[in-house]
Amino acid sequence: MSIADKGTVGLIPVTRVSCTTAEAHAVTSMMIGMEKIDIYEGVTVKVLLDSGTTGMFVDRKFVEKNGFKLEKLERAVKIRNVNRTKNSGGIVTHEIECNVYYKGHVERMQLDVCDLGRTEVILGISWSVAHNPEIDWEKGEVRMTRCSPLCGKNEKVKKAGERRKAVRR
Repeated sequence: MSIADKGTVGLIPVTRVSCTTAEAHAVTSMMIGMEKIDIYEGVTVKVLLDSGTTGMFVDRKFVEKNGFKLEKLERAVKIRNVNRTKNSGGIVTHEIECNVYYKGHVERMQLDVCDLGRTEVILGISWSVAHNPEIDWEKGEVRMTRCSPLCGKNEKVKKAGERRKAVRR
């Protein structure tokens, strides 16, 4: 997705976002663990890596079903689907914050909540650029071999893990 223009809907500031065409980007998937930061419960979910999307998104129904805590955005965001149609959920008004686990990689992440249909989570090019994963698009394999030295060393995530271990003892 690329930012097209800025405007307002009623009194809510909105950033209009449009998507690239489906032919112009690559897609693969992987399984990750998502953990609620307020109660440290987790769920495993299939994530779509999409090089044609700029943001990081989670499906509204998935959030409701799994009880993730919604946080209101300061500014609503208008998004468009890959085929440039309006998203059926309208503007994005909320996000979730969660801990994400993937093959030894750990990070705290904010995902915008919207309607994704059959897809539960989409990580766009901003995530890929930040982590520079090794991706075999043909095989659908993702390896976290080129992350920066700071990646996965979030103190909040580490402390949360330490608290869970202490509670289990």
